[in-house]
Amino acid sequence: MINRFQKIVGFDRSMALASSALTGLAPLLILSSAVLGGDIADQVIQRYGLTGGGADAVRAVFSGEGASAGVSVFSVIFLAISTLSFARAAQRLFEQNWELKPLSVRNTRNSLGWIVSLACYAAATGALVAALGRGRLGLVAAACEAPLTGAFLIWSGWILSARRLTVRSLLPFGITAGVLTAAYSVAATVYLPTLFNSQASRYGAAGAVFGTVSALFGAMLVIVVSAALGREVRDELDRIRQGRRPSDDEVRRQWDSIVEQTRSRWRANRKQGGRKKAEDRGN
Repeated sequence: MINRFQKIVGFDRSMALASSALTGLAPLLILSSAVLGGDIADQVIQRYGLTGGGADAVRAVFSGEGASAGVSVFSVIFLAISTLSFARAAQRLFEQNWELKPLSVRNTRNSLGWIVSLACYAAATGALVAALGRGRLGLVAAACEAPLTGAFLIWSGWILSARRLTVRSLLPFGITAGVLTAAYSVAATVYLPTLFNSQASRYGAAGAVFGTVSALFGAMLVIVVSAALGREVRDELDRIRQGRRPSDDEVRRQWDSIVEQTRSRWRANRKQGGRKKAEDRGN
């Protein structure tokens, strides 16, 4: 799994997904809440129990007041491009992890369908949290979200891969992602209020943006890890079904390769850090 995660450059892929989600989904949520009613800022504050500076920062950044008055053709075009960019970032995750030929803009029709399904998923999970998320740590809501999230991610892999991935091949990914995402949701309920409040006290309204990026990165990292683990589990199940078992020498070679790659990256980062410290002392 570690080798698969490194092969798809997991941390970079997670940050790319988080950045695309911030630029694509946050404006869409603000605009939709202003047009349809409600306020995304109040929903975030209630969901994570934010108070003080953290709540003020979230209101300053995510409040939909006046957003409907500023809707223009340019803003609609920008939203379309940014949301499609997020869909393509998710598409690249499936293509790289399952080693599929990239489709890029040729998959735009499926990407648009996925965006609609994403909006439906967000509405469904929001309703679940509103109805069940008042208990301690939101455990009931997280448990109910897990199968919904797993099903949505399996659908995502199927539609964004242009139906090249089967439900069977995506099933381990969906199960893993549903469980890990639920666990992350519970952890976020504890950690995010402290994160938002600390960032708001340092940077003001911009702290809400930093906190949101951190939260999104954590969520996307969970999905990327689940994708890598799901692919490895599916491959291993296929090998077991076919009666194939790797030799001890092959397992040892793979493990040695992973250890050597990890040590090489650690040495490179250590050397880069030492060089930077030397430059700082010289300045």
